[in-house]
This record gives sequence, structure tokens and C-alpha cells, in this order.
Amino acid sequence: MKKDESNIKYVFLTIVTFIIFFLTWQLLAEFDIVGKYMPSPVDVFRAFVFKLSNIGPDGSLLSTNILTSLKVSLLGFSVAVVIGIPLGLFMGWYRLFDRIVKTLFELIRPIPAVAWIPLMIVWVGVGLTAKALIIFFAAFVPCVINSYTGIRQTNPALINVAKTYGASNFYTFLHVGVPSAIPMIFAGMRVALSTSWGTLVAAEMLAASSGLGYMISMARSFGRADVVVLGMVVIGALGYIFTLLFSKIESVINKGGTV
Repeated sequence: MKKDESNIKYVFLTIVTFIIFFLTWQLLAEFDIVGKYMPSPVDVFRAFVFKLSNIGPDGSLLSTNILTSLKVSLLGFSVAVVIGIPLGLFMGWYRLFDRIVKTLFELIRPIPAVAWIPLMIVWVGVGLTAKALIIFFAAFVPCVINSYTGIRQTNPALINVAKTYGASNFYTFLHVGVPSAIPMIFAGMRVALSTSWGTLVAAEMLAASSGLGYMISMARSFGRADVVVLGMVVIGALGYIFTLLFSKIESVINKGGTV
């Protein structure tokens, strides 16, 4: 009963927070406190309704832009997860592998993802592959770092118990190290996903014809601040949905149950 009351209180506080936020935003826009070009929540909602059935100013419906951005972002993000997480885990567990790979990784890590754009244009052109690679470079580093940190924090007592019972190093890695690293792995995936969406606008500047980043860029060129903010809101909403999804998957894995 107390848990239900706590959940109701949490939902109520969340709703109140959103109401205060939107009212403040509306007042700031209404009285030009920030600037006369700041769109109000009402303007953004009108832009949302407009983009559902109209292609202006970027030439695509909102649904088309969302699907295009999801394809680019999730492709780059998925490749980063598939490569980055195992790499980080192996680097954190096997010292020799860490010494071999870490120097190269530390050289690549500080390079911003957008710095790869000119090379991507030269190497693979301006299609889906180029954009996905930009997203990959943005998401790759958080996946590696968090996986590396997570498995390095494995409780030594658990490792010693496994070795006492005759478990091999790889078996201990797979059944002790990896499970203990799961919270950090998912934290890295959340950061990687956020970074992916943050790099999306730059990635879709590669001669794109649709996508949320392209929509924001074209709306800026035509002075449609309402559409610019709409694109930002949609990106934020999609990021929030994926964060909730990751949280659900993580809780299921930790409990050993089913969705």
C-alpha cells in the first residue's frame, strides 16, 4: 500500500514539474523575456501538428524524419555496442590484451566524432554508411570505458572463490566478471545513446535529404524556430523512451526474469 502511495506521489510531482516548466516557458516566450524568436510550447505543438501532414520546410514528414534518424542512430549505436562492450570487457580482464590495445584506444578516445566527418566523406561518401560511422565513433568510447571500468571493479573475493573451485580464467570472466559489470555496461549504453543523438545533427549534415538533424538544419535556414525546437523535443523524447527501455532490460537481467 505504501509503495502504491509513493508511486502516486512520484507521478503527481512529475506532472506538477512539467506544468511549471511549460508555464514558465510559455511566459518567457509570451513576454519576449529571452528573445522575440523564442517559440512557445503552443507554437511547437502547432509545428508538430503541421509536420504530421506537411513536408515544409525540409521536404519530409515528421514520421519520415524520425524513421530516418532512428535508422542512422541505431545502426551506429548497435555496431558500437557489439564492438565496444566486448573490447572493454577483454581490456579490463586480460592485462596483456589491455597493454596491447589501450595505447591505440587512448589515442582515438579524445578525437571528437564530428572530426571524422571529412574522412568519412572521402572514404565512404555521404550515404547511410558515413552517417552511421560518425554515430559509431560517438558511441564507441562510452561503451568501452564503462565496460572496462565495470569489470575491473569485480569483487576479488568472488574471483578467488571461483578459482578455489577450479574454474578457469575464461569461465570466471564469463560467469563472475561479466555479470558484475552489467550495471556499468548499461550506464555506458545510456551515455552512448545520448551521445549518438547528440552527434546526429552533425552526422545528418552529410548531404542528407531527411532526418531530425536535417529538419533542424533546414528549419534554422528558413527561420522556423518552432520546427527547430520541435526537432529537439522529439530527439529528447526518443532518448527518454530508449532510457526507459534500457532500465527495464537491466532490471530483468538483474532479476533473472522475463520482460
